[in-house]
Amino acid sequence: MNEPRIASMSLVFPMFDEEANVGPLLESALALAPRLAGDFELIVVDDGSRDGSAAVVDAIRRRDPRVRLLRHPENRGYGAALRSGLRAARGELVFFSDADLQFDLREIERLLAHTDAFDIVAGYRSPRRDPLGRRAIAWSWGLLVRALFGLRVRDIDCAFKVFRRPVLDALEVASIGAFVNTEILVRARRAGFRIQEVPVSHHPRVAGRAKGVSLRVVARAIAELSMLYRDLTRPVPARERERSREEEIA
Repeated sequence: MNEPRIASMSLVFPMFDEEANVGPLLESALALAPRLAGDFELIVVDDGSRDGSAAVVDAIRRRDPRVRLLRHPENRGYGAALRSGLRAARGELVFFSDADLQFDLREIERLLAHTDAFDIVAGYRSPRRDPLGRRAIAWSWGLLVRALFGLRVRDIDCAFKVFRRPVLDALEVASIGAFVNTEILVRARRAGFRIQEVPVSHHPRVAGRAKGVSLRVVARAIAELSMLYRDLTRPVPARERERSREEEIA
């Protein structure tokens, strides 16, 4: 078997009430990761699960120290869980996906084929296996994001992305809800990072319950979108512009 070309990699999985899914997910990740990187870690962020999800992860963690479990004492939101995982990640490449088994982790290799040339490699679901209503919401959201920020991405919220370490070191992400994917990509594009999109398979959820389309989640995403828009479009004071110019000259 060829030696992995990647020195170190972190695989991050936000989780909320995924007791039936997270065990098979971690077993597949542990089987795959040694082929991807010489050194790797799996980080599961339990965002206040009410079922036995954390106990399943903890049992695997005790057996294999390459599995790390971070726990929020209460549900803070998808973005908060993802931020905790990305901040804790130590690899030179950092991948993340959801813990709901809707993606085939073996397709990480499709993304890694582009990491020498791009800073972010983002999967897009092809085809997307969500219900029609959810796809319609995603399509409308994509149009809104494109109109406000000029971000042209096929599948903004696809939870199958890999980042090079400088991206995570440079970006300050504030979102705690489902808007987090959009904020990361908007800020990364504005900072000049290169983004490549790659098609990945998508499977219907077979266990657990989808959490991304509740009114609370949608309302929070709209509020966070408004905050980012104001932040990126606010006038820069003359003193701040002058300071930035001086720093560039120095």
